[in-house]
Amino acid sequence: MPLTPLDIHNKEFGRRLRGYDEDEVNEFLDQIIKDYEAMIRENKELQNQLMAMQDKLGHFANIEETLSKTIIVAQEAADELKGNAKKEAQLIVKEAEKNADRIINESLSKSRKYALEVEELKKQAAIYRARFRTLVETQLDLLNQDGWEKLETANVGARELE
Repeated sequence: MPLTPLDIHNKEFGRRLRGYDEDEVNEFLDQIIKDYEAMIRENKELQNQLMAMQDKLGHFANIEETLSKTIIVAQEAADELKGNAKKEAQLIVKEAEKNADRIINESLSKSRKYALEVEELKKQAAIYRARFRTLVETQLDLLNQDGWEKLETANVGARELE
């Protein structure tokens, strides 16, 4: 057990014939007591400061741990948000590709339909033209026949009779 200033103050030494000067020893002991008390006070202050610093260190360690957890949570949230955005972008691209395919297919279908209609109209026009040509040629053949002159002379005679 360490000495206290009171232990030093109460310490009594035995007397001998050729001993030390009692006043000098007492003065020296008083000086030791003062120094020892100052050391004890300084030691207590340092221990109090150490405890305060340890409390602060614990507080800052808690803050550091909280910040680390917060950073991890924020990073996870950012990663999740990034992943969700990537998935959404992929869905949008897929939807756009589907729409583009649908539009292309509809356009090709309409194009084929119009091409068939055009071909049908060309065929009908060719048939109409051929029929019209045949009709015109038949009419020309009728006009070129000899029977028209007899009709003209018969018409002239009928007029005269009137």
